[in-house]
Amino acid sequence: MTRDYAQGIEAAPSDLIRARPDRSVTGFAPGGRVSTHLWGANRSVFRGRGMEYAESRAYQPGDEPRSIDWRLTARSDTTYTKLYHEERERPVYLLIDLRSPMHFGTRRRFKSNLAAEIAALLAWTGHDGGDRVGATILTRSGLVEVAPSRSRASVLGMLKRVSDATLLDAEQDGAEPSMATALKRLTKVCRPGSLVFVVSDFSDLDAATEREFRRLTRRANVTCISIHDRMEEALPATGGRLSDGSGAIGVTSLTRAARERHSAGFAERNARLNALAGHLGMAFHSLSTEDEAQSILFPHRRRAVA
Repeated sequence: MTRDYAQGIEAAPSDLIRARPDRSVTGFAPGGRVSTHLWGANRSVFRGRGMEYAESRAYQPGDEPRSIDWRLTARSDTTYTKLYHEERERPVYLLIDLRSPMHFGTRRRFKSNLAAEIAALLAWTGHDGGDRVGATILTRSGLVEVAPSRSRASVLGMLKRVSDATLLDAEQDGAEPSMATALKRLTKVCRPGSLVFVVSDFSDLDAATEREFRRLTRRANVTCISIHDRMEEALPATGGRLSDGSGAIGVTSLTRAARERHSAGFAERNARLNALAGHLGMAFHSLSTEDEAQSILFPHRRRAVA
């Protein structure tokens, strides 16, 4: 039986498949920022066996005779060896937050819906660039892990799990995992030099989370993509009711001081995350639920909906 997905709330697998960007967007730049790309495989700064010539140096005992640079050797009194760029594998990991706080939105879509589309864009970009792509998904019922793989079937399976985590009727068993727990797990499984994208509203940013970010950045190039809704940034003086699914509160019943505390809390968390990213060398992007998901890849395509 075909399911009818709630538009802007639940992310249908077909929508995540259609999120695949143009095939000219293949892979990520070595620096790890999502706004820049390069064609084909990643080239390592290391020298070793490979296909592309890097430089020649004096022959050393143990060098392979077939790597001798005969032309340069013939022009000098020294034997030289050719060195080549060594291709190094760099897996791409996605940490996607689809817990309860992400299932909220007052303009255009839920934060979880935008996070799912961004995850799909990044997964397809890595896959089309020849990278192995894996994921850790924070759901309302625990962590879901997808091992890094280059196969299309693996990407499709990952997107199905992401889609399932956005469903309103998804099962919820026990306490939700913390961001610190997910980061700690990711640090253990990701290889040194990996490229990591963390997509979340960072609602539980705390000292433990910061500590795990510090550990992760010692092993990986990390990009934080923060997602928020207009109502989180500032509450209007007049409005309707806000609900978390179990309770509701009227916006008009809030005092001016309460609205200011709400805005200050959001600004403080955002500034804390921005400062942490700068201190640890992480790339940082902030998107609203009114922005286009593709602005992560193409900043000029960010478009607000009135």
